[in-house]
Amino acid sequence: MPQHRALEQWVDQVARVTRPDRIHWCDGSEEEHQVLVDGMLRDGTLVGLNHQRYPGCYLHRSHPSDVARTEHLTFICTSRKEDAGPTNNWMEPTEARARVGKLFEGSMKGRTMFVVPYLMGPVGSPYSRVGVEITDSPYVVVNMRLMTRMGKIALERLGGSESFVRGLHSLGDLSPDHRFILHFPEERLIWSIGSGYGGNALLGKKCHSLRIASWIGREEGWLAEHTLIIGVEDPSGQVTYMAAAFPSACGKTNLAMLVAPQVLSGYKVWTVGDDIAWMHIGPDGRLRAINPEAGFFGVVPGTSVKTNPNIMAAVDRDTIFTNVAVTPDGEPWWEGKEPTPPDGLVDWRGNPWISVEGPAAHPNSRFTVAARQCPSISPRWEDPEGVPISAIIFGGRRARVAPLVYQSYSWQHGVFVGAGMASETTAAQSGAVGVTRRDPMAMIPFCGYHMADYFAHWLDMGRRIAHPPAIFHVNWFRTDQNDRFLWPGFGENIRVLKWILERVRGQGIAVETPIGFIPTPDALDLDGLGLPDGAADELLRIDSDAWLTEHAEQGRFFDRLAPRLPVQIRQEHAVLHQRLSRLSVPVNATEPPHTP
Repeated sequence: MPQHRALEQWVDQVARVTRPDRIHWCDGSEEEHQVLVDGMLRDGTLVGLNHQRYPGCYLHRSHPSDVARTEHLTFICTSRKEDAGPTNNWMEPTEARARVGKLFEGSMKGRTMFVVPYLMGPVGSPYSRVGVEITDSPYVVVNMRLMTRMGKIALERLGGSESFVRGLHSLGDLSPDHRFILHFPEERLIWSIGSGYGGNALLGKKCHSLRIASWIGREEGWLAEHTLIIGVEDPSGQVTYMAAAFPSACGKTNLAMLVAPQVLSGYKVWTVGDDIAWMHIGPDGRLRAINPEAGFFGVVPGTSVKTNPNIMAAVDRDTIFTNVAVTPDGEPWWEGKEPTPPDGLVDWRGNPWISVEGPAAHPNSRFTVAARQCPSISPRWEDPEGVPISAIIFGGRRARVAPLVYQSYSWQHGVFVGAGMASETTAAQSGAVGVTRRDPMAMIPFCGYHMADYFAHWLDMGRRIAHPPAIFHVNWFRTDQNDRFLWPGFGENIRVLKWILERVRGQGIAVETPIGFIPTPDALDLDGLGLPDGAADELLRIDSDAWLTEHAEQGRFFDRLAPRLPVQIRQEHAVLHQRLSRLSVPVNATEPPHTP
């Protein structure tokens, strides 16, 4: 392939170090896919499922130590430590090459080295990018085929260019002691060794599309965000596009594929993307978003026909399940799929399930499926110019403090709202579950550079967008004094999206509060919802004491980012304190409405 000379030279260089038995250039064909699947069925990497009920579906079981992102072993390797910032782990590039490079020496002996060219973004889009992952894992290859446009189509886009993101992955010995995920953003390079988990091994996923792309986006003037993209269609047929950023396992996929309840059946949500958005300023002065991925790599526990009928329809064929349980009939099973677990389950480790020993499916068990199989996939999901974003929504998992929904006063205030986000950790991260941590724009694990510079980039984008989206914050997870959820969530979230839709169109009633504009209970369409008495008021209540505590915690986080923190964030933080200090009683949305 003389037209790909730079790529061939890199492949040869990697092969000399890793010393594989064979080298295979992936073309992305169905024939190649079947050969890989058959090989993994023979060696036990994959387990066949019931192909009458789930045709083309397979199960993969990870090593028990390799079931989630290992953020403490994930590093940004910039030449200057201050460019990585205090929220990232940093390793000096020379040290990284010496320390981790030796782990790749001979790591592919006895294995096949797969060369996986892939395209992130729609074919023909000026915003799409080429990457190449070298891996010794056929499991990675078949997942990358679902998650990206893989093979010949990517090589055609690359042509003779030397501009592509290089990713080197090896399973190594799967020892946590020899596990590293390294990013060299200045070189457009990713190294990953010692893990087969998707978030660590599918290098087009978080590594390329967020950590490396965020660095490129700052240099080139666009945004790479941990953000779903949806189109909300109203009863007149008009579609308004929104982007929403939530930490992993906080309901992104369910919101991206929401089905409205019958009482609001005139509204429909179209899925453009469930996890990542690349957003550029279009020639019309609006922010336009593409989904760089071609598939969904979603958390499966809690997913059912009730919570997400669209994804349940998507995963009933040609899907790779990871770390779910299996029924005696060979069907995948997980907690939340049905109310009662069937007898005879085999758990995610491959053992007969005993309930007292833990869940049958791992809490971070996953599905990988092509986006085109989703019934709610938008007709414009592969629009090469992207879809115009009218609203950006931030949110997290908070039992207290944050109300159901509020709107920022301006783009600058909205950036501050995103910068001050926090969420309770979930099983998608290795470590403790249920711990509240600051997670600005849901990007703490994924921003490839200093978070203060990231805020500055958002502020700069706002100055350059002629028609910036409105910015909102939501919280589906607020609880009462007995720790019961106040909001039913799932399809009922269309009621909040409806108010957001009205606000971006200059409609919708709101109350001005210290934290932003909040709907009155009457402004939300709660028809047929049957909330308990007082629940709507509690969902929208602003407790000044709780917010003053939150304000202090935000301040401690911002102090970590000094002296690079933009002055505008400090200003917004100070103004929030002034507004909160003027309150003598908690605020709720029963006050007279104000529509700006």
